[in-house]
Amino acid sequence: MRAGVRSREGRRLLLEAGAEEFAQTGFYQTKVSSIAARAGLTQPDFYIHFESKEQMYEELVESFRVLVNETVQCMKVEPDQSQAEILSRGQVFLESVFRMLSNNPAITRVGFYQAADSVRIKAEMAGHIKKNLLAAQRWGSCREELDPELTAECVVGLIERLTLTKLLTGRESPSVLAKQTRNLLYHGLLTHDGNGTKA
Repeated sequence: MRAGVRSREGRRLLLEAGAEEFAQTGFYQTKVSSIAARAGLTQPDFYIHFESKEQMYEELVESFRVLVNETVQCMKVEPDQSQAEILSRGQVFLESVFRMLSNNPAITRVGFYQAADSVRIKAEMAGHIKKNLLAAQRWGSCREELDPELTAECVVGLIERLTLTKLLTGRESPSVLAKQTRNLLYHGLLTHDGNGTKA
């Protein structure tokens, strides 16, 4: 047996190759032989680390779920924040999410778009955002009339769509997307309020 086949490095190479194969061809079209070949290993090497491609796929999706949950934990809402602090933290949160998705494009395509568990992953994201919006409403830094659940779903929808059309295609950077999304969410679309004055 070649040196390193049983090592963490071999497993890591297989996971990276699997993510790429699943992202490009989907679960059903992906073959174990293709994953092993992309990793520079053999099919027997694959089965040293994984029982099946199903097991690998589930592990990739779960690792993406954990990564997303860890990233959204950086969204912190605290009492008595100034507007500048709220805007800054909103930028940090959104950029952290977009950067995490950008840094892991293959697993993002699998976990955010392909997998059945993507529904659960995005629901967990929305749940965390909703919790923070509720806290912001209690502390008076977020409008009371906003529906936190609906707003959280809108935020996740923006992230999902912009990741697909702008981020994964390389058309925009995480920082630009974060700024644009923050401005839309925090300042809205209109330049004036209903009385004709600056909003």
